[in-house]
Amino acid sequence: MQTRSPLIGASTSRRTALIGTLGGLTALGLPGHANATSPISIGGKEANSRGSIATKDGARIFYKDWGSGTPVLFSHGWPLSADAWDDQLLFFASQGFRAIAHDRRGHGRSDQTTNGNDMDTYGDDLSAVIEQLDLRDVVLVGHSSGGGEVVRYVSRHGTKRLAKLVLISAVPPLMLKTPANPGGLPIKVFDDTRAGLLQDRTQFYKDISAPFYGANRVGSKVSVGVRDAFWLMSMQCGLKNAYDCVKAFSETDFSEDLKKIDIPTLIVHGDDDQFVPIDNTALLTSKLVKRATLKVYPGAPHGLTVTHKDRLNIDLLAFINA
Repeated sequence: MQTRSPLIGASTSRRTALIGTLGGLTALGLPGHANATSPISIGGKEANSRGSIATKDGARIFYKDWGSGTPVLFSHGWPLSADAWDDQLLFFASQGFRAIAHDRRGHGRSDQTTNGNDMDTYGDDLSAVIEQLDLRDVVLVGHSSGGGEVVRYVSRHGTKRLAKLVLISAVPPLMLKTPANPGGLPIKVFDDTRAGLLQDRTQFYKDISAPFYGANRVGSKVSVGVRDAFWLMSMQCGLKNAYDCVKAFSETDFSEDLKKIDIPTLIVHGDDDQFVPIDNTALLTSKLVKRATLKVYPGAPHGLTVTHKDRLNIDLLAFINA
């Protein structure tokens, strides 16, 4: 089992260029403009496709909202956006669910705040989304750092609005190696990640897209397009936000948070996750969560939401309907 993370290092921001590209897509009639609110049709019904809510400190959080029915709310990983969940959003909206995903503050189309790039604030922002959309009996799904976000939400706001919880390739209990957590990754891994962001984040994101999806493994069929999409989403994340989030996802200890989870929880993790090694995360989390079901995907990478999307969608559907 590999115990090192490839988040180590191999600029000028291209955010303006990206925004220009998105504007061009809009001009062609394709979805790309952050303020668009035109309805889309899913299963013969119209649904508001996107919007934003204001948090308690005034930050605007972008979200997608497709379909109707039981709400399934997705929280993405670092340094991506709600777009990382498109395969799941389309699948669940087509299955008669209300599929929702938001851009974490600083990521994607949400505000790039100087402060608040920490798990407590992420959890509170998620609460704002849930409450302002008045979601109830929610199935809450978190991938990677988004797994930390949803766990911290439960710790701070409880489960009264939730039905079930799903953690995919998630960072809890604690990624950082400490005397109490000897199986964690050394601080140098995360220091090198921050250094890579500051030196040349454009190339850094291109480099880590390969291990993220296991494209550096023999026999991988991951396309160039998948890796390009990772780069595009990553470049929309503010540099300050991406930098601060490294500390948030690596140094936050969720051990006590996990003990507060009192609803059915599905834990999905690949045993070839090169970013969040399974031994010190999912295997430990499954022992701390009282009502946990663990599913290990043999050979799956960190980005299994894309590489194993068909299997994942079926497993999620079965868990939700159980």
